[in-house]
Amino acid sequence: MREISSAEETVEVCKALGSTVRMNLIKILSKNKQMNLNELASQLNITNGAMTQHMKILVDAGIIDVVLMSGKRGSQKICHLKENRLMIDFLVDVARDSMYIVEIPVGSYTNYNIFPTCGISTKTSIIGEVDDPRYFDAPERSDASIIWFGKGFVEYRIPNYLKSNQKLTEIQISFEISSEAPGYCEDWPSDIHFHLNNEYLGYWTSPGDFGVIRGIYTPSWWTPNWNQYGLLKLLSINKDGSFMDGKRIGDLCIDELEINYKSEITLKVGVPIDAENVGGLTIFGKGFGNYNQHINARMIYE
Repeated sequence: MREISSAEETVEVCKALGSTVRMNLIKILSKNKQMNLNELASQLNITNGAMTQHMKILVDAGIIDVVLMSGKRGSQKICHLKENRLMIDFLVDVARDSMYIVEIPVGSYTNYNIFPTCGISTKTSIIGEVDDPRYFDAPERSDASIIWFGKGFVEYRIPNYLKSNQKLTEIQISFEISSEAPGYCEDWPSDIHFHLNNEYLGYWTSPGDFGVIRGIYTPSWWTPNWNQYGLLKLLSINKDGSFMDGKRIGDLCIDELEINYKSEITLKVGVPIDAENVGGLTIFGKGFGNYNQHINARMIYE
């Protein structure tokens, strides 16, 4: 999911979607996952030149990604649907001087208690051995770009840069996540729970562990029998409660946390052993999955 919160970005996306041809193109990609330009042009019954123009508009708007891949007849441009859900917030009026944004590497957790199947990897290699939780203590974890485990939790510290006269009004945290199945399984639900400062926010059920198609940023050395990408999710806590992609998951409000400039801020993400769907958890960072990011936290204050 992608959150759109500026007028300029909204105009660009709406222009990209304001075409029957481009909307049909998106529908075709949503069903077929990935196709080359010639295949798309043929299905839409348009010329390759027209297809190139339509594709450029969608790529510039950040809706589709095009990657160059080798094939039987040389290289070809493969198109992937980058976004399957957009959320436009018309009410955002927060000035840049009323927020700060931090990126938290997926391997920079400060506490964990996890169980196999599990593993941790940088963009270039597995750290230690898979299914051995001891390697979650490895110093190299600071360079990790993906972590996964069957149950348990990881906990991160969010830097607190508030000043004494500032009041936190909302926390927004985005990450690319999925379930964790042995190998992969697209139908593998998992109830992923969230805590902030040890206060329960709620949970979201991941539908599966996705591996049929290689992630856009997943490195070529990564085995095709493992998970490839996740879903981009937005967790938010404000005066009205706790939400995932704008849908309420809990009643805990930001004021109940009583966070001030001296407070520690911790985020715990996990799958409890007593959850209804114990399907594990994968967190994708930079260099893996479909979104080239770690965990991003936006702290809004007044």
